[in-house]
Amino acid sequence: MTNKLLKIKTLGDLKKSNYTSLGIKQELRKNLIEKLKNKEPLFKGIIGYDQTVIPDFERAILSQHNTLLLGLRGQAKTRMARQLLDLLDEYVPVVQGSEVNDDPLQPISRFARTLIEEQGDGTPITWLHRSQRYGEKLATPDVSVSDLIGDVDPIKAATLKLPYSDERVIHFGLIPRSNRCIFVINELPDLQARIQVSLFNILEEGDIQIRGFKLRMPLDVQFVFTANPEDYTNRGSIVTPLKDRIPSQILTHYAPSIEVSREITEQEAKLTEDQVSRVVLNPIARDLVEQIAFEARQSEFVDAKSGVSARMTITALENLVSSAERRAIINGEEKTHVRIADFWGVIPSITGKIELVYEGEQEGPFMVALSLFEQAIRTLFTDYFTDPTDYKNSDKPNPYAPIMDWFAENQMEILNDFSHDEYANRLKTIEGLSEIVELFQPNATAEEQLFLMEFALHGLAAHSQLSKNLVQSGFFFKDLFSSMFSGDIQLEDEDDPEDYF
Repeated sequence: MTNKLLKIKTLGDLKKSNYTSLGIKQELRKNLIEKLKNKEPLFKGIIGYDQTVIPDFERAILSQHNTLLLGLRGQAKTRMARQLLDLLDEYVPVVQGSEVNDDPLQPISRFARTLIEEQGDGTPITWLHRSQRYGEKLATPDVSVSDLIGDVDPIKAATLKLPYSDERVIHFGLIPRSNRCIFVINELPDLQARIQVSLFNILEEGDIQIRGFKLRMPLDVQFVFTANPEDYTNRGSIVTPLKDRIPSQILTHYAPSIEVSREITEQEAKLTEDQVSRVVLNPIARDLVEQIAFEARQSEFVDAKSGVSARMTITALENLVSSAERRAIINGEEKTHVRIADFWGVIPSITGKIELVYEGEQEGPFMVALSLFEQAIRTLFTDYFTDPTDYKNSDKPNPYAPIMDWFAENQMEILNDFSHDEYANRLKTIEGLSEIVELFQPNATAEEQLFLMEFALHGLAAHSQLSKNLVQSGFFFKDLFSSMFSGDIQLEDEDDPEDYF
């Protein structure tokens, strides 16, 4: 059917084909109904919205509504808007040469109406593919009415020798040029209030006003706006009359669970084939990446109004794998498993993706990132081991006692770039550490046991059972009480005290 339509080149042939024109909202509605009947997914790659956002969006399309997607950054708002293209017909006819994609059967511009009057059924038409029926504009304070709606073009007036009273001197903006298209305005509150006011007529009456011209151009546009909640931003807000003219407001959200968050991260993370073949990621490491984001969204140091984007966990996973890959390359190892020490490489992904409140700024982004990492370990630790604080002032035998006893006499440094053998030997030196893993995780593989042994050290430190200090090249563990009484940390000759915190 498509090939047959594309052969139609004139208005007369289009009429003979019995082609029926639909408005874009009717078109979206028609194709959505077909997808729903056939149980076809509407938004591919959008995870965690099946019972919330997606049904709301479908209802808005069925109601033929312009839509506002309201939510914090990194919640797939723009991605969902872009996927509406899949609900458009593959091709639609337009009057050849039209700036505003005039429908040959229902022309709205003076250019198209004049051309049809002059040439009748011989009016040439072309076919517009759905990939060309999408427009997007990031709202910034410098966006003008001319950009969005249009303005008088003095060059066009001079070239065509037309007076400024002739509407043919108008240069149309982005929205009229998006007639019969999907048009997305991202970060709507960033538009100045007077620019938002210019959208009133387009949304309610469907016409445009430019420099006093009384144009009646019933534009056919599917608008999708995106915004952070207006109460959450200091940059601006959506003026109330404009908000009132947007029929459906849909609230987006972050992944409700670690499992959903992991699925999103694993889908979006861009890992090379070399990385996938060289680096093995265990489930705990994957969960730890996600838990950092969950901790950040609840942290007193992080601005909850700004949000913590899903991009943080995506880049964190990429950096985690790269850290392990770099270590393997340095040590000449063909294959490696991710370690807790590799999370040192995740810090840049955290510091660049969180917006701090005043207390967080006082602490500094680096220290806040470390704090989030520690809290994530503390939260997940009891999913794999028993809570060490349960044995405080208790008659129950403490399974961690052999580890505590060993550290009463010894210290241990785990460096980031240890070879596999050095890493394994250091961990196995600590008495009671392998036994605690066998007790609580008896089914773990040999490599998982090593990760869990290192995880146990960090977990005990997070629960204030051990002292852990950060050195420039790794972590330094020792007995908590000896650190408290000594008031300092025993440094190796090559270490700089400023490397510790």
